[in-house]
Amino acid sequence: MAAWRLRTKIFFPQLCRAFAGRRCQLAAKRRDAAPGPVSRFCPPKTSCHDWIGPPDKYSNLRPVQFHIPEDESPLEQKLRELRQETQEWNQQFWANQNLTFSKEKEEFIHSRLKAKGLGLRTESGQKATLNAEEMADFYKGFLSKNFQKHMYYNRYILMHMCW
Repeated sequence: MAAWRLRTKIFFPQLCRAFAGRRCQLAAKRRDAAPGPVSRFCPPKTSCHDWIGPPDKYSNLRPVQFHIPEDESPLEQKLRELRQETQEWNQQFWANQNLTFSKEKEEFIHSRLKAKGLGLRTESGQKATLNAEEMADFYKGFLSKNFQKHMYYNRYILMHMCW
């Protein structure tokens, strides 16, 4: 357990810096961040299983409502709380990542269309699009720009799954 805490203290600040610059916070406090509550679904009180809900519209992850047994031991409670924290963190990470991706993609499309002298709509009124090669430039750039963030994300998740 001490090794896990030490690794968390080492990697978590790096992960936070990758997300939010100098301050250790995810983009949750940004004005454009996705809303906090994931789902309002509540399983029946008689249920004795975890419930998995529909995909969240911001993160695309399926939220889990964890069952809390009446005779839950302190160790089981700690495990459940760690799972909940990891799920909430994961939801927030992917909601913010998807929001950033969408915004940057739209900005890229607008800038490329403007550079070509085209508007946002074609003559027939349909939304103007770019071809696959042009979009590949965006995807490559986005992945390159976010490489460090994804590397820290993978380390953080691996750490929580293995320790």
